[in-house]
Amino acid sequence: MYYGNIKRSDIANGEGIRTTLFVSGCRNCCKNCFNPETWNFNYGEPFTAEVEEYIFSTFQNPVVAGLTILGGEPMEPENQEGLLPFLRRFKERFPDKTIWLFTGNLYEELTGAMGEHPKCLPITKEILDLVDILVDGRFEEDKKSIGIRFRGSTNQRIIDMNKTRSTGCITIWDGCKEDRIYMRPEDVK
Repeated sequence: MYYGNIKRSDIANGEGIRTTLFVSGCRNCCKNCFNPETWNFNYGEPFTAEVEEYIFSTFQNPVVAGLTILGGEPMEPENQEGLLPFLRRFKERFPDKTIWLFTGNLYEELTGAMGEHPKCLPITKEILDLVDILVDGRFEEDKKSIGIRFRGSTNQRIIDMNKTRSTGCITIWDGCKEDRIYMRPEDVK
């Protein structure tokens, strides 16, 4: 697995101050993606044990709330294989820190609820079980909004995975109640 960037003290990609890992590789290729260079699976640098330890070192600061994974596409099969052992070790070392994961795929695709899907692998469930918040859905330019929290278009959901696991029903993160929908003047009739 390759990664394109690591951001320390990130406040744009999840609740609180976070360390964010941008993995490389994406086959979704959303129109007007904010990070198209990460579509290439070999973009950036290899994700090594040293890189993992660097990320872990950022959590020595108690104000860092958690880890965010995005890309590229973390749920590409190649990336799932690289992420699973990393996320296991993260949860072992930092059980009180949260994991946010952004994917262009729908939760239902990743869980097999919509039938067979190339990104629903035997290891996908374990990855989802380690995630606290899942931001799902492809970016859609015609649904772009600047007033919604932590996502680019209104079709994307922020799923509270802990509540979803406990209830058995997809539960939207409570923070979405703070969303604001702004309309362009030309869209108001």
